[in-house]
Amino acid sequence: GQLVESGGGLAQPGGSLRLSCTASGFTFSEYYMGWYRQAPGNQCQLVATITSDGGRPNYADSVKGRFTISRDNAKNTVHLQMNSPKPEDTAVYYCGADPATWAPRPCEQRPRPWGPGTQVTVSS
Repeated sequence: GQLVESGGGLAQPGGSLRLSCTASGFTFSEYYMGWYRQAPGNQCQLVATITSDGGRPNYADSVKGRFTISRDNAKNTVHLQMNSPKPEDTAVYYCGADPATWAPRPCEQRPRPWGPGTQVTVSS
């Protein structure tokens, strides 16, 4: 399978940014999906997850109320709407299938497939 993230860039504090991830090579609609991020010098941290049917999103406390995860199984895509981003949200963002733990861990311990990630920088 493959995952390709897009939509990153420079965002102003208090602005918004929408990340997308397109999946291929596996039955996307059967998989629980998530978004991770890796800030400089840090491990990968799961920030949002969504069930295979899109019915139950869940969030890390650090992004709850600001970020929204959604998916479109017809288009094999999962999105992360980032509202009111903060400088501490600056990171490379990755999507992933079957996210297993909310605990930070080395990015290479994430379940495969891995995408290249998309850089998000929040700065005025």
